[in-house]
Order: sequence, then structure tokens, then C-alpha cells
Amino acid sequence: MHFLRQRHGPHIPSSEITPRAAYDSRRDWLKSAGALGLAGLGAGLGLEAAAQTAGPGKLAKLPGVRSNVAGAMAMDKLTRYEDVTSYNNYYEFGTDKSDPAQNAHTLKTRPWTVAIEGECAKPGRFGIEDLLKLAPMEERIYRLRCVEGWSMVIPWEGYSLAELLKKAEPTSKAKYVEFTTLADKAQMPGVRSGVLDWPYIEGLRIDEAMHPLTLMAFGLYGEVLPNQNGAPLRLVVPWKYGFKSAKSIVKIRFTEQQPVSSWTKAAQQEYGFFSNVNPKVDHPRWSQATERRIGEDGFFAKKRPTLMFNGYESQVGQLYAGMDLKKFY
Repeated sequence: MHFLRQRHGPHIPSSEITPRAAYDSRRDWLKSAGALGLAGLGAGLGLEAAAQTAGPGKLAKLPGVRSNVAGAMAMDKLTRYEDVTSYNNYYEFGTDKSDPAQNAHTLKTRPWTVAIEGECAKPGRFGIEDLLKLAPMEERIYRLRCVEGWSMVIPWEGYSLAELLKKAEPTSKAKYVEFTTLADKAQMPGVRSGVLDWPYIEGLRIDEAMHPLTLMAFGLYGEVLPNQNGAPLRLVVPWKYGFKSAKSIVKIRFTEQQPVSSWTKAAQQEYGFFSNVNPKVDHPRWSQATERRIGEDGFFAKKRPTLMFNGYESQVGQLYAGMDLKKFY
């Protein structure tokens, strides 16, 4: 394949009640949108939701056009940017939910390259600036469901992972795609611990990886990814539990054999390779039948039912036709 050059570059819980100042601000935005004839922004999404997809202006802008991929624009209320960026699983920076936001400032995201290897005709290395321009940037609003029982709704910026994978021309032997993330003790204090066997590795079946909903994400809320959310690029597979969506990816490898994911290696009886969101298959230590939406459902509020495939069953259910989803959990 043509090697792309790397460029070095710069009862209602109170939590659900919208503050008056935020309401007034959104109302003003809606008036402006109407005056400018932007009603089309709200088709299928709602102007109220569209008004909330802008980030706080702390990081570089990364705008994306609204995605036309079926199922890519969830109608749910968005999780606040403050919650999305302060309540994270990213063990390379610590095991507490607040650790990544506190510790990830040490991550250096430039220069950055991603190697593509394995069963493909055109292996190579991609610089992050080239990856950013590989395909048009889209905004997609995805539900994110974590195995511990909490969820978020996040407006991401990126494009289908298939856009990148097709450039490498996988061969007929490519049955799976393995993702390896950065593991640098100098930048990531959690890598010094033995909580997992580093580097963090995840994998997908190739039809899952090529599905249009599988997202290579470079940003959220209209800005580049914060470090604690997996900068400079991460995977988002919305119908699977969150740990399947590898962060800070440095290598993608096409394989004939099923990769051994890090959490599967650590506790196979608890974390299967597929890890599809399934309310009927419990984690050995807790139920998966319900979930708590961060910033919306308080600890003492009634939890919401978990949706099969996280609500994406009509888009991805056919990938698993005939499979025993309890055995292949």
C-alpha cells in the first residue's frame, strides 16, 4: 500500500432537572437556529439535542457532518461533557473512575502512528494527520454501555473503521482484527501495575470490524478526544460493552485466529470475546438486566432496562444469527 507520511503537528432525581441558565441558553440557540433556517439540523434528532453537541471550547475543534449510517444518531438525551470526561475506565491511568481525568495529562498524542499488519495485501503505517483526513468526519450519537452497569450517550466524531481497513486490502485469511493500544510506563502510571498483562489488546471478528456502525473515533462533542477518553484515536463499538472499544490505538493486525483480548485473558469466565450487550446474560458477579445512566439516574433512582445489543439489534443482530449468545458471551 502507499505509505502515508506522518506529519508532526501541533419519584425525578434533581440531576435530571435542567438548570434555568442552561435552559435559557439553549432557548436562545434555538431562536438563532430558526432565524438562520437551520431546522434541518433537528430532523430525526431534535434541535434541543443538536444544541448540546458543542464542546466547552477547551480543545481543538473537530466538526463532523451528521451521519447517515442507520442507527448512528441515537435519540437519547446526551450525557454532559463534564461527566463524559471525568468518569472513565482507562486502567493505563488508574483503576478509579476519576484517575484518567487526573493523570492522563502526561499522554503525548503527537507524533502518533498506527501500524497495520497481518493478513493483508497492503500493510503500512499511518500518521495521525493522514488518518484524520482519510475519510469525511461524521458526528454520531452512540449509547455506551459498560460492563459494570453504567451507561452514557456521547456525540462522537469519526468515520467507519471499514474506511481504514479497506485501505489495507485484507486477504481471505483475515477472519479477525486485533487492536493493540499504547503501553508506555513513562506516560501511563497504570501500566506500572499488574492489574492487566500490558499492552491492552482487543479484537473483533472481521464482519464486526467492517460493520458501518463500528467507529474509528477522533473526537467527541465537536472537539478532539480528551486524553482520558482515548486520544488521539479509539474504537467505538456501540453494541458491545465498553471495554471492547480500545483506546489510544497504535497497531491493527488482521489475523486468521481469534485474538485473546486482555480482559478475556485476565478472567475468561467473566469477559468473553464477543461481549455483546445482553440483558439475559449476567456477569458472574452482577446482573446485566438493568443499567444506570451517568448524570441522569442517581444511585437510588430506579435503573432503566438494558436493551439487547444496547439498542442496536435491528442493525447488528444478523451478525449473530444462529449463534448461542449465552455460550458466545
